[in-house]
Amino acid sequence: MSDDVRSVPVKAHHHFRRAVSLRGLVSEVRQVEGLNAKVAVLLTRGVGTMACAYLFCLIALASLPAVLVEAGALQRRDVPTFLTRPGLVLVVAWVAQTFIQLVLLSVIMVGQSVQSAASDARSESTFKDTETILDRLDVHSQGGLKAILDRIDALEAALGK
Repeated sequence: MSDDVRSVPVKAHHHFRRAVSLRGLVSEVRQVEGLNAKVAVLLTRGVGTMACAYLFCLIALASLPAVLVEAGALQRRDVPTFLTRPGLVLVVAWVAQTFIQLVLLSVIMVGQSVQSAASDARSESTFKDTETILDRLDVHSQGGLKAILDRIDALEAALGK
């Protein structure tokens, strides 16, 4: 690997802005048909944000004080009482283990399948456009540069060059 390639910094903030922009989300949702596909794409893009990662982190950390108290690492008096209530621990466990893992996992997989199909369709369209452009630029194809070159040759012959 050359030295100049290693010295080029990656500008992640450009990619981050594109990844979290609402404009991209709206266009992706518009590209799919059906309520289920739209919801799947919306949730997939929403869950794939740092804001959602921070939210999930807070949910996970909400029950940590109660676990540390039960493990003997902290004293009950060291932690606010609402953080050690069994109800909070049960709610956090249900949200994390049941809702996030069981429900969002399948929704994210559907959303990724929908996004993949849309990406494949865009790739195929781009390939067909590129193929058409290359065909038109081909000197030996009908309707391409050959027709233009034949006209130029005919004009040169008519002008006597």
